[in-house]
Amino acid sequence: MEWKVENADWNFEEILKTLKKYVNRENKKVYGILLLILILLWAVSGLYIVGPGEQGVVRRFGRHVRTTTPGLRYRLPTPFEEHDVVDVATVRRTEIGYRTERADSVEEEALMLTGDENIVKVHLFVQYRVVDPASFLFQVEEPEVVLHTAAEVALRSIVGQNTIDYTMTEGRVEVQSRVQEYIQNLMDDYETGIVLLDARLLTVDPPDPVRDAFHEVVRAWEDRERLVQQAEGYKEDLLPRARGRARAMIFEAQGYQQRRLLMAEGDVSRFLQFAEEYEKAPEITRERLYLETMSEVLPQAERIIMPERISSGVLPFLPLDKESDNLQ
Repeated sequence: MEWKVENADWNFEEILKTLKKYVNRENKKVYGILLLILILLWAVSGLYIVGPGEQGVVRRFGRHVRTTTPGLRYRLPTPFEEHDVVDVATVRRTEIGYRTERADSVEEEALMLTGDENIVKVHLFVQYRVVDPASFLFQVEEPEVVLHTAAEVALRSIVGQNTIDYTMTEGRVEVQSRVQEYIQNLMDDYETGIVLLDARLLTVDPPDPVRDAFHEVVRAWEDRERLVQQAEGYKEDLLPRARGRARAMIFEAQGYQQRRLLMAEGDVSRFLQFAEEYEKAPEITRERLYLETMSEVLPQAERIIMPERISSGVLPFLPLDKESDNLQ
């Protein structure tokens, strides 16, 4: 019985050895093909796609070596090289003092102190884009969080340098311009690879208990600006007209001056000619002047011709012709 067991154990080991020799001998090519396929798959794993509006950042052993443009790209397989794809075309946004998804104000961010020691509620909207994906990934940890914090710091700093009235009224555009410049300088100093496109103050309101009073101030300021603009428009309309009329009068006076000068020069020239002719023939010239003068005067005067034999009486002088016309 023991012999049979030992004999059976010996037969089992022989069977295993035989099978192993058979597999090694028959499937050596299969193993080679499988190994080649695994190598090819490992090599192909270095292919990656960079979409439109994106850039690829390739790292070799964790160090940035190149930035790739959109298209099908290749890098060395892991663990030699790895890649990240960053969207550089999308305009991103961050919000200070409010959240759009919650449709509510974040009071701890929105409330801040102005230069005249008043409290104001400010909502800031910032738009930005990634222009340097390598710096965006590796220079700063969580660059978008850094941007949000920097925006809040910039906003509090600029608002704290101005009065509440100035921030709410005529200084609003200047404040948001200075805030944008402040944030961009911080992003450049931190080398975040972010460029700001816009920084806009959506809300600049005083605290709720005094909001109505401040809004009245704002409305009064807007009315004043509107009236000033209307006055400026009226001035711009009136002054050109007045200047035009003045220039027309000046031109008319200059024309009248030239006309009178020419007439005077003509009269002088005519008088000199008459004087010259008078010296040559005084009697003829005197007679001629008399006739010319009478020809100018008589057509405009009512003439009465009387015979010499009538020396007195009123009847010849009566306007009988006119009276007869009236009777008709």
